[in-house]
Amino acid sequence: MGTLSSRAQGMAGATFAGLFRAIKVTRPHRPIHPTGIHLVGTLKRDPRHRRPSGIPWLDDPGTNPVNARLSRSIGLPDALPDIIGLAIRFTEQGKQADMLLATTGPTGIGRFILRLRRNAASAVFSSMMPYKSDSGPVLIAARTIEGPGQLPVEPRAFRAALGRGPWTLELHHASPLGPWCRFGTLTLTVADGQDSDERFDPVLNPLPGAGTYDWTRRLREPSYALARQRG
Repeated sequence: MGTLSSRAQGMAGATFAGLFRAIKVTRPHRPIHPTGIHLVGTLKRDPRHRRPSGIPWLDDPGTNPVNARLSRSIGLPDALPDIIGLAIRFTEQGKQADMLLATTGPTGIGRFILRLRRNAASAVFSSMMPYKSDSGPVLIAARTIEGPGQLPVEPRAFRAALGRGPWTLELHHASPLGPWCRFGTLTLTVADGQDSDERFDPVLNPLPGAGTYDWTRRLREPSYALARQRG
């Protein structure tokens, strides 16, 4: 990318960080995603898909135990819709990896547009920011295939709706505008105890075998650096 584009990306990243810093004044612990639901489960990759992504971890069969957190991104009142975030953490070959998904549209340009939702069960979650593979940019998405029809993202209501049962999501990959291709499932249950205090960071903890585009790093890094500062 040219110098001007790099500068524009850097300015956009600084702008996001400025907004983030302003919110942090009133929410020093977590400026965004202030309250959430701690989930645990399993991410299973299977070989049934026909089109490889170019990221070996996605394309090879395997199973990873996960810690996850479901949250309302902006922190609007529970009666209002919000951008729902789903953060997933696992370990692969001794290295920690974080995958961050948020509610977007499922197709075309809609994959890059955040959507306000009330119900996690009917939402489509995607990475929005593409991963870098040997085959080009790769997006990841998740959608519910098993569990309650209503999963409100308010801790008490979510626990009441899900109970002790599982919430299962189907996982897909795609090029930015290409068709989705299934690569596995994510099965989650409510963890014992309160909200997770973990900080998920895809910049520090990238997906195994996936690269990061410079422009995504420039957009994300200033805000994530602020998020790492506690209090």
